[in-house]
Amino acid sequence: MASTIAARKTRRTQAERSALTRAQLLDATVECLSALGYARTTTTEIADRAGVSRGAQLHHFPTKAELVITAVGHLFDRRHAEFVEAIARLPAGAPRAAAAIDLLWRMVSGPTFYAWLEITVAARTDPELRAPVASLTARFMDTVRKTFADLFPAPVDPNPLYDVAPFFVFALMDGLALEKIVTDDPERIRSVLDALRSLASLVFKGGPS
Repeated sequence: MASTIAARKTRRTQAERSALTRAQLLDATVECLSALGYARTTTTEIADRAGVSRGAQLHHFPTKAELVITAVGHLFDRRHAEFVEAIARLPAGAPRAAAAIDLLWRMVSGPTFYAWLEITVAARTDPELRAPVASLTARFMDTVRKTFADLFPAPVDPNPLYDVAPFFVFALMDGLALEKIVTDDPERIRSVLDALRSLASLVFKGGPS
């Protein structure tokens, strides 16, 4: 009986170690993509930054393409959970739409966006990346649409802005994040985000957001 319990404990420990190794590899991949770009990101560099052996990396992710796609998908899921939790912590009566815009911009203007940008650009000419990147994009935008509908129920009176609001916000923020790479004009970015908050009051019920 004791040996059975010990064996189960060992299996759990191995599973935990495996999960930790995967997490280290995924985090290191995002770090590499953001800091080095897709072309300079190698599986050897990722393994070194993760502090794991090359053999462990190959065991979990045999190819670079599989690793980078999984890493960015993992990051999207984590950032989405953080976003939903942050919105849930807002006090009653707080301007939810304005808070959502601020939270999204902090996520979009950091490593998450740049890691995503790197594999999106690479997918334009890399057939191995194109299909999985397209699939990941579709899954991400579907999550965005569902989360938007949960947080901001559709207005009673039809509003054509409502249906396109989440896609409009991400398109605008993606553009700002791209511009930030070469200009990084905080005042211009602030003015655009202020305008976006004002537009939110036209879409969401309950007055200015």
